[in-house]
Amino acid sequence: MSGLLDLLSSPMGKQLVSGVAGQTGQSENKTAEVLGMAMPLLLGAMKKNTAEPQGAEGLMNALSSRHDGSILDNLGGLFGGGVDSNVLDDGAGILGHVLGARQPKVENALSQKSGLDAATIANILKIAAPILMGFLGRQKAQSHVSDANGLNTLLGSMLGGQPQQNQSLIESLLDSDGDGSILDDVAGMVVGAKSKKKSGLGGLLSGLFRK
Repeated sequence: MSGLLDLLSSPMGKQLVSGVAGQTGQSENKTAEVLGMAMPLLLGAMKKNTAEPQGAEGLMNALSSRHDGSILDNLGGLFGGGVDSNVLDDGAGILGHVLGARQPKVENALSQKSGLDAATIANILKIAAPILMGFLGRQKAQSHVSDANGLNTLLGSMLGGQPQQNQSLIESLLDSDGDGSILDDVAGMVVGAKSKKKSGLGGLLSGLFRK
């Protein structure tokens, strides 16, 4: 079973970073930094949402139909000449479902962490969301996931890392309603990433996914 580390450190992941960087006019290192924080956060938010039957059913349906992984088959075509507006609209819809009212807070927080303006962060997220859903859809099919419990397990395994108790920015974003249901593994990974001094995608990922 592949996790985010496999995606972001693979040739496909490097193509993703390069494509998003070209689309947004940012450096590849900065784009990798934002994706390295944003994609675990999005997966973590999905994992939280699947705790509710309605959320799990909605995600299962999306992964079984539109987001089956086919978007990954031609990333070169996706980024060639600019990302299609339909993909961006799809990304905006995914973010709305996954993050809901937390979306502005997430974008502003990633903006503060990365130094990029919130509008650029929003564009990066809109491109990354459909690709992340495609990756998740492909993993769902390969792992023969057919129910909410299996989906929750798949999301947890893709996130990697071990749960850690950290009162962090990412925890507060995922638990903005204060109900105590927080994804400590995501927060711990992001905190770990920010403590690393290495540069570039490799250095970021070594901190982001260390156990």
